[in-house]
Amino acid sequence: MRRRLLVTYVTLLIAVLGGLTVPLALTIASRDAQTMFIDRLNDTARFAALAEPAMRSGRFTVLGAEMSQYDALYDISAAVVGRDGIPVLSSRANIDLADGTVRQRIEAALSGEHSRAGETTWPWRGDPLVVAEPIGHGGEVIGAALTISPTGALRASIWRSWAIMGAASVLVILVGVAAAGPLTRWTLRPVRDLDDAAHALTEGRFREPVVVASGPPELRRLTDSFNAMAERIATLVERQRSFVSYASHQLRTPLGTLRLCVDNLAPAVDDSGQADYKLMVDEIDRMARICDALLTYARAEATADDVADVDAGAVADARVGAWQAVGERAGVTLVRNGDSGVRVRTAVQALDQALDALISNAVKFAGSGATVEVGVTRDDETWVSVHVVDTGPGMPPEDLARAAEAFWRRPEDQNVVGTGLGITIADALVTASGGRLELKPARPHGVHARIRLVATGEETS
Repeated sequence: MRRRLLVTYVTLLIAVLGGLTVPLALTIASRDAQTMFIDRLNDTARFAALAEPAMRSGRFTVLGAEMSQYDALYDISAAVVGRDGIPVLSSRANIDLADGTVRQRIEAALSGEHSRAGETTWPWRGDPLVVAEPIGHGGEVIGAALTISPTGALRASIWRSWAIMGAASVLVILVGVAAAGPLTRWTLRPVRDLDDAAHALTEGRFREPVVVASGPPELRRLTDSFNAMAERIATLVERQRSFVSYASHQLRTPLGTLRLCVDNLAPAVDDSGQADYKLMVDEIDRMARICDALLTYARAEATADDVADVDAGAVADARVGAWQAVGERAGVTLVRNGDSGVRVRTAVQALDQALDALISNAVKFAGSGATVEVGVTRDDETWVSVHVVDTGPGMPPEDLARAAEAFWRRPEDQNVVGTGLGITIADALVTASGGRLELKPARPHGVHARIRLVATGEETS
């Protein structure tokens, strides 16, 4: 963002300088050309006034001497032509009056037209400045006087003016670039601090206030509001976690006492009450499992700060080995495939518990005769995927999208033993580790659970 803002500042500066410098450069060129034209017009008009009596009397000595002196002093050729356009007098012998521009100006003057300011003299063009004035007597044009001025000095003057303007513009741009660096840093410092704080929030670090001592007042006020919001969120999250953890802990003791009392009543229950007794025991056990799951869920959301490098392949091996016996009893075959020795960044025990939850669900719902494959693959330099794929009946996409919701279960699975928090806990653990959990249909049927975690760039043999 700093680079984009810097480029924007410099681009605006160049645009403003261009908008000011280009019209000024054009004005300078037009002004200098106009000044030179007016000066030459006055000189040509003077020669035309002197040429009128000389042409009537036929005495050109004084006029010729003055024109020669003028040419020698200013290096500007001058000439007088008759009514027929033939030269009568010139300041130099090799003057070319047949040039297209010169001939046009002479013909215009002989027709009675006075010279007018022409086009701007651009420094890259070497055309001379030709000014012609009619010589009149009694309202009749009897000839024309003209001057042919080289424009080298004018073009050099324009080049110098433009060079000075260009150098000044470059200097302004350099100063602007030098000033834009500190300006952008000063402007973006609160934004950078807010970005770091937002990343800290996503990682579960709520108690890291943003301290901004400089920057625009609006951004400093935004920082204060952000700190207040982060503090409020931290308080609410902490209250939620504390409540879940406290409630789970506090419920376990009376549930344990209740279960003990119920077990003591078992000898006194006759055959007619056995069904109700079994139902009561099952419900007490179910409540205990829910309390344990809630406690695990609360702890899972709080593991973002406790992150370490873990061998994903070794964890997958261990969890497949631990669930082999359970799978055999359920008639499910567990298979380990994929890479080994791939290390990932994850919260401590998060991958173990997430795999336990996913494998438990796969074994529970895939059905007898199904296969559950647990694999590890390195996607690229950044990500590693851990897959749990079963060949069971699977779930429709709309159900997979809701599987991570707390306590959500499909209607046909309501009577299956469980709390409805397994996928929720796995998702919380993976998210707290900086990864994500994806659920999608397997091919040709089944569920494909994919855990994506950040790779550490290291591999173990």
